[in-house]
Amino acid sequence: MNQPAGDVDYGVHGIGYNIRRRTDPGIAAHVHRALGPARRVLNVGAGAGSYEPVGRMVVAIEPSTSMIAQRPDPSAPVVRAVAGALPLGDGAVDASMAMVTVHQWPDLTLGLQEMKRVTRGPVVILTFDGPALRQLWLAEYVPELYDVEESRLPSIGAVAGTLGPDSVVLPVPVSFDCVDGFTEAFYGRPEAFLDPGVRAAQSAWSFVDPEVEQEFVQRLAADLASGQWDRQHGHLRRQDHFDGALRLVVG
Repeated sequence: MNQPAGDVDYGVHGIGYNIRRRTDPGIAAHVHRALGPARRVLNVGAGAGSYEPVGRMVVAIEPSTSMIAQRPDPSAPVVRAVAGALPLGDGAVDASMAMVTVHQWPDLTLGLQEMKRVTRGPVVILTFDGPALRQLWLAEYVPELYDVEESRLPSIGAVAGTLGPDSVVLPVPVSFDCVDGFTEAFYGRPEAFLDPGVRAAQSAWSFVDPEVEQEFVQRLAADLASGQWDRQHGHLRRQDHFDGALRLVVG
């Protein structure tokens, strides 16, 4: 348990998640609707606690002490464990959720099977469709970031297939003022990517060569200063939402 449970060491790269990766109300509405009337909810890979529903009994599963330390006080009780070995009995909870975490799991199938085992009702997974991520203009600037993301993200078909034949895949639009700071949250606010704190809260950057990252920052800053970015993508500043790669898979 002293080693990273996934492909990113959040003791090193997880600083500021409680500030940069907050619960976005619009996305939360989709998640909480998918949970249905469940009273007892399990949050697997809970991180700093984003999207945990208020007013329900929530138990969080999280292996990283650095992420647990960022959880608000008070918040749901946390058990240090991993998705592939959930310390709960069969059918222990009414619903379970995993928010942008399945790409961290060493064994996707085992983790999802464990969630199904302990859950009587819906299993709700928030993740990204890897190929669809390249719709964002950022892919033009730093394709290396998307090579990393696609290699890490399980396919939507794999997630839905493991959850079962009745699974539903729902696209989740991202609002212009989204406060959950993944890359698509800043589709119309490119200046945000000049902030190293924003990039630090997006785990894929930890796999990108620092020289590549610095070249990206310099190029984007130059294009913003010259107006080049706005000539190509300025319409996004007036677009109230972005239909990108964010998906909700409900089994």
